[in-house]
Amino acid sequence: MDILIMIAQMLLGLTILVLLHEWGHFAAARLFGIRVEKFYVFFDAWGKKLFSIQKGDTEYGLGWLPLGGYVKISGMIDESLDTNAMKSEPQAWEFRSKPAWQRLIVMIGGVTVNALLGILIFSGIFWYYGQEYLPNQALSHGVAVGPIAREVGFQPGDRIIALNGKKVERFDEVMAMDVFLGEDNQIQVMRDGKSCLINLPANMAGKLLEAENGLSFLAPRHRFRLGEIVQGMPAEAAGLEAGDSIISIDGMPILFFDQLQEILKARASKTVPIQYLREGETMQSDLTVSEQGTIGIYPELEQLKTARQEFSLAQSIPAGAALAWSTIADNVRGFGKVFSGEIPVEKSLVGPIAIARKMYGGDWIWYRFWMTTALLSMILAFMNLLPIPALDGGHVLFLLIEMVIRRPVPEKVLIGAQYVGMAIVLLLMVFAFGNDIWQHVLN
Repeated sequence: MDILIMIAQMLLGLTILVLLHEWGHFAAARLFGIRVEKFYVFFDAWGKKLFSIQKGDTEYGLGWLPLGGYVKISGMIDESLDTNAMKSEPQAWEFRSKPAWQRLIVMIGGVTVNALLGILIFSGIFWYYGQEYLPNQALSHGVAVGPIAREVGFQPGDRIIALNGKKVERFDEVMAMDVFLGEDNQIQVMRDGKSCLINLPANMAGKLLEAENGLSFLAPRHRFRLGEIVQGMPAEAAGLEAGDSIISIDGMPILFFDQLQEILKARASKTVPIQYLREGETMQSDLTVSEQGTIGIYPELEQLKTARQEFSLAQSIPAGAALAWSTIADNVRGFGKVFSGEIPVEKSLVGPIAIARKMYGGDWIWYRFWMTTALLSMILAFMNLLPIPALDGGHVLFLLIEMVIRRPVPEKVLIGAQYVGMAIVLLLMVFAFGNDIWQHVLN
């Protein structure tokens, strides 16, 4: 059932994004009297389609391959590579007959709609849901520290004070993507009554992406007691029950859940004494830790008090625009770090399997669905503006060149560039699919 929900959410999200992106091109073309021969959501690869209808000069259809969509604009060299249509005399209703500035507007129509869609969804989320956050002062026990955070200088129990000299009010301020992608970020913590400064390396994002699943950076530190006990696992064999509070393992005192995880990992495959509290009585037993450093429990974590910021309709629009802009800025910085080698390509380029599993997830939660769709809309806008032939950005680049040199780029150059661009896009798609299968299916 989880898989079906993942697939359904991804297909619905992609349908919304592709439909509106292509409508952006379509609306701009019709505005200038340019004929659109086809409008397809998803690709009708090898001429196969799920549905189509002819209305006026345009065939509207639904393809079977959910990797994008397209509009076929008359008189334009695009991925169809229909060069025969270019041999006849230009007609007034063709793309090639229009001024360069009109053709430019047609080409940026898709990314414009995607950007506006992202802002609209973000704004709607702020207005409808508000913004729940964890105040930094609510972390009364400090932070739990993952391997990457420990490597750069954090220690369990550190209390976050400031980021780059500015007091941290919300815990998510130090977990924001721009912190991991930025340069020369410095976090001030309080440790054993003393102030310490921790400098984050420039390749922080790459380190986190390369980390294994689990806590790799920081998380709130929680006291806990035992929740569900997994049958057939070491905790059940040791006599532990839901509601018990672990006091110590192998003589090591336990106060927080991250301490338990660390101690169990260090004692994998070993049998150790455990002390625990049940209804005010101290009890003890022997516990055999699994090879993976687990014992088969679900913790009931101490609940930290969150806060909520509400937004009026007037406040939600600039907040949504700011989040949209920061998403684009993060993508630009991330792209630069991929080229510099600070972020591995295989960790940054994902395909539909990763989108379905990691972004949409197996539970249908409307907040997450709309947030993910908005993020993907901004990413789609950014990716389509890259100056790669066959993408919108490639067409925009050639149109800008034409406007500068005051004459059209030769048709042979455009056709050759289209072939190159299609090869690049195809290779990227193959890589993304292969990467998806390797990381999320075979591993």
